Amino acid sequence: MQITITVNGAEVTRDVEPRLLLVHFIRDHLGLTGTHWGCDTSQCGTCVLWLDGQPVKSCTVLAAMADGHEVRTVEDLEVDGRLDPVQQGFMEEHGLQCGFCTPGMMMTTRWLLDHDPDPDEATIREAISGQLCRCTGYENIVRAVRWAAEHPAVDQPEQEVEA
Repeated sequence: MQITITVNGAEVTRDVEPRLLLVHFIRDHLGLTGTHWGCDTSQCGTCVLWLDGQPVKSCTVLAAMADGHEVRTVEDLEVDGRLDPVQQGFMEEHGLQCGFCTPGMMMTTRWLLDHDPDPDEATIREAISGQLCRCTGYENIVRAVRWAAEHPAVDQPEQEVEA
């Protein structure tokens, strides 16, 4: 079947099998390998991306279900060579070890901060509770989210201040 999805702002049309999972469409058909595939059962959360602005586990969504919708992947966080504060926070606070869960964590974190720019630790932990990290113990991930909250992105170019 033919599907058309807007991925990271670009419309793409492909012929796919009706049973193809969205995670495989993103990775195998579009070459966007930042979205990881971990379990196929909605347990780990490594495959989180946004579907129409909402975080979803793409291993449980058929690509055909995304037909006519918008998808945002971790590749879309960086803009014009500038890291998103979420990406920078994971670097600054060492919010990763092996990095396998990191793209899904970052997409969930970006969504959280877009909806709650100053979350407390309990809110952060609840937001990422659907994602497994087998390496870090979550402490540095929580610190990374707090770092990103304290360093929001600047959408406008800096203006010179007149003396």
